[in-house]
Amino acid sequence: MMRRRIWALALASSIGGTLWAQSDSSSAAEDDFSQYDNLGFVDAGAKRFCSPKIEGLSPAKLISLGYDYQGAYNLSASNIFKVEDGTYALDPNGQPMVVSRGSQAKVNATYGVRAGFNIPVISKTNLVWQMGANYWNTQYAYDEPPTTESNLLHQTLSEHGLRTTGVNTTVFKPLDRKNFLLFQGSADLSGTYGIEFMPAQYLRYSAALIYGRRPTEKKQWGLGLARTYRVGEINYIPVVLYNSTDALNKWGAEVLFPARAHVRRTINPRNMIFAGYELEGQSYRLWRDPASGVDLRNEDLEIRRGEARFRMVYEFSLKDFIWLSVQAGYRFQYRFDVDRLVDGVEIYRAFGLLRDDSYAQTNVLGNPLYFNVSLNLVSP
Repeated sequence: MMRRRIWALALASSIGGTLWAQSDSSSAAEDDFSQYDNLGFVDAGAKRFCSPKIEGLSPAKLISLGYDYQGAYNLSASNIFKVEDGTYALDPNGQPMVVSRGSQAKVNATYGVRAGFNIPVISKTNLVWQMGANYWNTQYAYDEPPTTESNLLHQTLSEHGLRTTGVNTTVFKPLDRKNFLLFQGSADLSGTYGIEFMPAQYLRYSAALIYGRRPTEKKQWGLGLARTYRVGEINYIPVVLYNSTDALNKWGAEVLFPARAHVRRTINPRNMIFAGYELEGQSYRLWRDPASGVDLRNEDLEIRRGEARFRMVYEFSLKDFIWLSVQAGYRFQYRFDVDRLVDGVEIYRAFGLLRDDSYAQTNVLGNPLYFNVSLNLVSP
């Protein structure tokens, strides 16, 4: 029974926690992973299935509590125009009606708490099912607090910040000793809400399905398709899964392209260093009304946030299964524009290739250094 639980906990290792959420994965280099090849079989004639993990990956995080901090940068916001029936509303002079004037401001810091957990639901040799949840809170500390005359984006971010609350599920289905299917789905409620949650109609759904192979105990790869908001707005993209470890269990790769890619250096089973990048993003509903009294909810507006984080990560064991993860790097903002919904439905832009209409607001952010630290309970 214990070995079956370990199997389920190790699922997070093979995919980095969840496919489109925070990354993390694997186990001690000197463990004898051959013991899992015959996991749960009574006789030699039974059908054998591949494991969801390979040797050498970083430990799977079961519970994680962290803090994220970005340095100072400038945020330049353009006008927000009022939209009706898919077109700009016009003022008496025939000009587009401005809801909020553009302006530039300095953000001294962006910071917040990040928490998540993953638990096994089913852990059998022919099926592993895992459920999880996450919460991210992001606050914006402006150099000068925005006033009622400020751009509404500045005022909303300063007063309410951004947050995401979500649930996710991961299913690993081995087909035989070398082939498998991997599915991940998530539902996230992202916006400028506070204690009062937004209606469930603003949930944003992501999913990925991958067909993969595990040719050896040190290599795993797969190809699939994902529906994701990681680039800030809805997109359908191909994904590539690749995890590997060298013969000496010192170097390896943990990749789920394009979401993230890292090179891993194992100092010893309890100390690991990573270098690479990760994409972060989500669509945030402008829900809370700023003090100006202008109701952004009636404008059907959402922030399309997408960024790339180029980073170094150091993960090590504090004691037994309690690990600390420290990362530092450079945050590059790919998108932070405000888009509108048409009749309550998102505009599908396909990276901007299929649409020639403009965003409700275009914004430019500077790119600061950032720091992240988390305390984690990992799988045995």
